[in-house]
Amino acid sequence: MANKKRKNSVPLPVTKQAIRRVGKRESRRLGFLMYEAMYGPIVLVKAVYRQLIILLAMFIWGTAIFTFYDRLPILDAFLASVSTITTIGLYVPNGGNFQTLNRTEAELLIIMILVSVGVAVSILQSTVNAVLGGDLAKEQAEKKLIGRLRGHVIVFGYSHVGKYVTEKLEELGMDHVVITKDPQVYHDLVKRDIYVVLEQEIQPIQALREAGIENASIVVVSHINDPDNMLFILSARKLRPDIRIITIVHDPAIVETAKNAGADLVVPSTVTVGHLLALSAVTKDIVGIVFSEKVGTREIAQFSVFKGSPLIGKKLSEVAERASVIAIVRSDQLIRNIFDPSLRISEDDTLLLFGDPADLLSLEEEAKAV
Repeated sequence: MANKKRKNSVPLPVTKQAIRRVGKRESRRLGFLMYEAMYGPIVLVKAVYRQLIILLAMFIWGTAIFTFYDRLPILDAFLASVSTITTIGLYVPNGGNFQTLNRTEAELLIIMILVSVGVAVSILQSTVNAVLGGDLAKEQAEKKLIGRLRGHVIVFGYSHVGKYVTEKLEELGMDHVVITKDPQVYHDLVKRDIYVVLEQEIQPIQALREAGIENASIVVVSHINDPDNMLFILSARKLRPDIRIITIVHDPAIVETAKNAGADLVVPSTVTVGHLLALSAVTKDIVGIVFSEKVGTREIAQFSVFKGSPLIGKKLSEVAERASVIAIVRSDQLIRNIFDPSLRISEDDTLLLFGDPADLLSLEEEAKAV
């Protein structure tokens, strides 16, 4: 019965977190829809404004032709020009008799029609691309929405590490902006309504500004290239001397370099993965690893005390000399008062300990039956 109560009490914070996560996602989706509707027409005009200028020039060109050669008033000449270019056919030069049409006028009209047809095709293609792709409108929406963020996380790099970081931030319901150097990744994330900034060439400062670093709380540097990471750290520290910067380095030899560049926390990827794999090969009871610059690498281990173990009957203070006791589970119940001096380890207890890997392995051996 106690076990059921504990199970029923656990989901509450998870549910709140899930509600927050869904709320953030829906808010972002609605924001994209609103700003896309707002910027859609503007983006469409931006996509075809050059062609529209050329088309307007052709209307004026035709007006000048019909005014000069056919002696039409300016308004009539403009109407005739629009009619000819759009193929409506309200006006036909020289009454439709092309044999007696002025040769120069004919040549100028041919040029006007050919250019206008080419421009019309270009407008159609640009319009279709803008409507089907929708990236331009989303890019404008992203810039506006990113500008409204406060206390968000900036993630540089979207490789396997950066992708994992953003997925976890999404699960936690934290706003985040990805900065990538890969145009394909950028367009993919835009289509998925994820806040993203494309770093053009080597301009991390501009990318950081577009990502809203002035209002951000943390910068996570996770690019696959260490030199790019160093440059990004320097740029972020220059723009925000007070911001917290966390970085991964792939070459353990440049850990100090990353710290000198301005990183608050440096995680060497090869050391981390290698350490985890090595421990996993030695024991199955390691449930977590903590990397700290002050206390070094520490593990969290969970194991059961078997019948005949030398640990049975020992006080927790004796175990605490070698590792910190986080919790004890006895008869499927969590014992909270682990500081009770009369509390002793019993058979089938499950211990959750924090400490040096070697000490934990030693305690794990003692927990087994002799």
